[in-house]
Amino acid sequence: MTKRDVIVIGGGIAGLAAAHHIAATSGDRCNVRVIEASSRLGGKLDSVTLHGRTVDSSADGTLGRRPELMALLNELGHGDKTMPIAASGASVFVRGALRNLPKDLQLGIPTRWWSLAQSKTISKRGLLRALLDLVAPRSVGRGHLPDRAIGSLVERKLGLEVVNSLVDPMLGGIVAGRVSDLSAQALMPSLLAAAQKPGGLMKALRELAPTPETQVPPAFLSVEGGMYRLIELLTASLDSLGVACIVDTHVTGLHRQAGSDPAWMVDTQHSTYRADWVIVATPATEAAALCAPFDSELAEQLAAISYASVATITLCFPDHGITLPECGTGVLIPPASAIPRGPRKGQRFLTTAVTFLDRKWPLLLQPGSRWIRASIGRIDDERFTHMTDDEIIAMVREELTIVFGATEAPFAASVTRWSKALPQYGVNHQAKIDNIANAVARHRDIALAGSYLEGVGVPACIASGRRAAAIAIRESTEV
Repeated sequence: MTKRDVIVIGGGIAGLAAAHHIAATSGDRCNVRVIEASSRLGGKLDSVTLHGRTVDSSADGTLGRRPELMALLNELGHGDKTMPIAASGASVFVRGALRNLPKDLQLGIPTRWWSLAQSKTISKRGLLRALLDLVAPRSVGRGHLPDRAIGSLVERKLGLEVVNSLVDPMLGGIVAGRVSDLSAQALMPSLLAAAQKPGGLMKALRELAPTPETQVPPAFLSVEGGMYRLIELLTASLDSLGVACIVDTHVTGLHRQAGSDPAWMVDTQHSTYRADWVIVATPATEAAALCAPFDSELAEQLAAISYASVATITLCFPDHGITLPECGTGVLIPPASAIPRGPRKGQRFLTTAVTFLDRKWPLLLQPGSRWIRASIGRIDDERFTHMTDDEIIAMVREELTIVFGATEAPFAASVTRWSKALPQYGVNHQAKIDNIANAVARHRDIALAGSYLEGVGVPACIASGRRAAAIAIRESTEV
C-alpha cells in the first residue's frame, strides 16, 4: 500500500495530539509532518524560567474528570507522571475585601442560598434578590430555549449582583469573556436545562448534578514537573515515531494540486509540500485565511469567531514579602471591580485572577520564596497590549498591594503575552460550529482542530485533535 502524506498545520496541543494519534495508530500507512509558524512547538502550553525555577506560564493544570489527558499520557507510556493539586478553595475580592467563595458553587453559580449568605460575597440587598429564587422563582420564558447568554439566565433567576460578583469572574474567566455574551449551551448546558425547569434555579442545578455514586471526583491535576512537560513528552514520542516537526515556517497557502492528482499543496515561505490529507490545527482566524481561496463561506464562518488577548505575570516574592489568605489556591477579581483607593481609585482592576502556584503544586515550594501568578486581559479589556512589561508588572504589584496588603519587591517577575489566545463561545456558538463542520464535510481529505471547537482546556484541545486524526485515518484506509 502506498503511504499517505498527512500534514498538520499548527503545532499546538491540538495539532500535536492529532499528529501523534495518526502516527501511533496508522502503522506505516502514513507519513506525518507538522508545520508550525512559531519558533517552538506547544502553542499556549509554555513555561518561563525565573529565579532558578521553570514554571508554567499558561495552564498549570486541568480537571481530572475529563479522560483525554490521562489517555494521552498512557499512550506516551507516562500514565504515572501526574500530580494532584495540593490545596482547594479560593477567594474573591468583592466590596473592598477578600472573601471565601461560597460552598456548593457550580462554575460560580450558587446552588444553596444559605452558603451564599454565609460567604458574605454579596450585599444584603443582593441576598434578598437571590432569595426570590426560593420563595418566588422567576420563569425564563415559555418553550424550549436552544441557547441563551449565561449572564441573562442567572440575572433573571438570582440577580445581577450574583452575576457580577461570582459568575463573571469564575465562568467568564475561563475564556476571558463576559457572561453577558457567553453561551450557556456551549459552556454550561446544565444551566440551560436547569433554568427551564419549573421552580428555582439553585434547586434545579442541585438536582441535575451527578449523584455521589456516579460522580467522578473533579480532581485538579497536572503533569509531573508542570503542564509544559506534556509537550516535551509528546515531541519526544513524535520523533521516535518518525514524525517531522518543522518550526519557524509560515503556511502561506493551501490549494488543490492541478491535474489528475487531487492532493493538497501546502505552500510555505520556504517550500511547497504535497499532502493527501491536511489537518488545520490553527486558531479560527488563521484557518479562515487558509480556507478562503477554496471555500469563502467556510472562511467567513471561521472568521466570525472572535478571540480575547490575555497575559500572565509570574512573580517570585520573598516569603515574608506578601501576606496571602490562610487557605485556598487563589483569588478572583470581578471584571466590574473598581479600585477602592490610591491614585487609580475608581479605575477598573487590570488583574482578573491571582494563583498561588506553590500552594497548588508543592514541587514549587522553595524556602524563602512564594510563587504567584497574576492573570490579566478580557475580551473588553486589552489595556495591557499598549503597555510595556515593566508598566504591567508595576500596575499588577500595585493591585496586589490593594488586595493582600503591603508587598515587598519580588525577587523576579516575568510577563508572558498571549495575543488573540482564547476563542469566545458566544450565544449560538454550537450552531456556528455545526455549520463549520457541515462546510468542511463538503471537502474530502481535510479536517479542523483547535480550541474553538470543543473547549479551551487542554483535554478538549486533545479531543479535537484526536477527532480530526480519527477522520483522517478512517478515510485514508478507505482509499
